[in-house]
Amino acid sequence: MVGYRRLVGTRTRLVLLFGGRSAEHDVSCVSARHVAAAADKDRFEVVALGITRGGQWRLANLTDPLPDRLDADGLSVAPAEIFAEPDTVVFPLVHGPMGEDGTLQGLLEVADVPYVGSGVLASALCMDKAMAKLVCAQHGLPQCRYQTASADADVEAVAKAAIAELGLPLFVKPSNMGSSVGVSRAATESAVVEALRVASQYDETLIVEEAISGHEIEVSVLGNQEPKASIPGEIVPGAEFYDYADKYLTDGAKLLIPAEIPDEAAEQAQRLAVVAYQALRCEGMARVDFLYEPAGRGMLLSEINTIPGFTPISMYPKLWEASGLPYPKLIETLVALAVERYERRQQHGRTEL
Repeated sequence: MVGYRRLVGTRTRLVLLFGGRSAEHDVSCVSARHVAAAADKDRFEVVALGITRGGQWRLANLTDPLPDRLDADGLSVAPAEIFAEPDTVVFPLVHGPMGEDGTLQGLLEVADVPYVGSGVLASALCMDKAMAKLVCAQHGLPQCRYQTASADADVEAVAKAAIAELGLPLFVKPSNMGSSVGVSRAATESAVVEALRVASQYDETLIVEEAISGHEIEVSVLGNQEPKASIPGEIVPGAEFYDYADKYLTDGAKLLIPAEIPDEAAEQAQRLAVVAYQALRCEGMARVDFLYEPAGRGMLLSEINTIPGFTPISMYPKLWEASGLPYPKLIETLVALAVERYERRQQHGRTEL
């Protein structure tokens, strides 16, 4: 068991785990850089531990700005040595597969170290959008219509079946990916076929969804057994939809905080966000995304992100700031939740026989 003493005045060793082998490597580096800058240095000894695209673990030098990507710089280390230090809490900021999908969380469980965010099950479920949709459907959560397909299937046949059932235009996305990587909007049959081919480069399970004409709403959720929802925000894309470039490379998208929706719709988004968070057994933090049809079906759950972005333009910290919880206090709260869950789980089924 890692030594963790919850003492008043104890300076916690906060390990920011970033980078990773997925297509979201660069986004992760940006998130880590800004968490490192915002963390209260009187409360935290910040350690930056990066994973290169090739899977090497390296310590990054915090005296210099963290890199936009981690290739060969930094001292090679064994993660077990870093996690074994007393009073350590790990803050995983590795987005996408092999980071946000339960694999990294499993490593941290084996290492027996407190960590920020959801555990193995919730991380795996939320990363796999197809499985998350099934669980959420069992809990009666409203969602848009969709189909799933194997990346090995006949793309022409998949496209025809999806169009017959869902109409046009359609959104095509890999089931296990974030930051809109591999996502396409397709308005013709040939475009759907090409979108399926693009998405299949990133995952073996694909999702085809009906296009919703409405508002893109996001809610930040914070907590373990008694989660709270932030005020909703709204994304007004600068492109056809809120794609990777809109999120991280340009300033074309507008972030409206609070969302310009009726109070009843805002309350519905907050309520459904907490229901989805608990249905998927999330803990610590998550950003819950909706599509809102004002004159139609109302609030439709889109997806849940268990390691949301922490860049300067990321909605998760911005929504909590607007809800009265500034960025440094958000970090402190997330660390406290990590310790609370760790100590609680030590009391349930983790004693020596």
